[in-house]
Amino acid sequence: MTLIFVDCEGANPVNRGLKEFGAVAHHSRATFYGKDSSRETFEAFGAWLAAECKGSRPVFVSDNPAYDWQMINYFFLLYFRENPFGHSARRIGDFYAGLVGDWGETQKWKRLRRTTHDHNPVHDALGNMEAFDRLIKGER
Repeated sequence: MTLIFVDCEGANPVNRGLKEFGAVAHHSRATFYGKDSSRETFEAFGAWLAAECKGSRPVFVSDNPAYDWQMINYFFLLYFRENPFGHSARRIGDFYAGLVGDWGETQKWKRLRRTTHDHNPVHDALGNMEAFDRLIKGER
């Protein structure tokens, strides 16, 4: 499996699509910037995922997959009738809550980000991945 950290900004498929999104591959730190929700952007994203995952399953990881995953899923299904991420995603806050043994503690992990959370989707995905790495190494 290949962890792909994703962040979406300005998502509204009914009115204007997806403003932009960013993704970071955990193993390589390679990034992808989706400038819009066009078919061409999602073709490029699919090709980037295939190149990064090299046959392994991409796993969608996000701060809020209820928002981010549904947008990515919507456009992959709209254009290609399949989502390379499948039907599920992982939420960093839930992972953190499990690590600290408190179901309600889903926000404190954000202080472990190194890259500033500035609503640039690539920066935000990178910061989330950095926090995840620090959690894996034992920081809480």
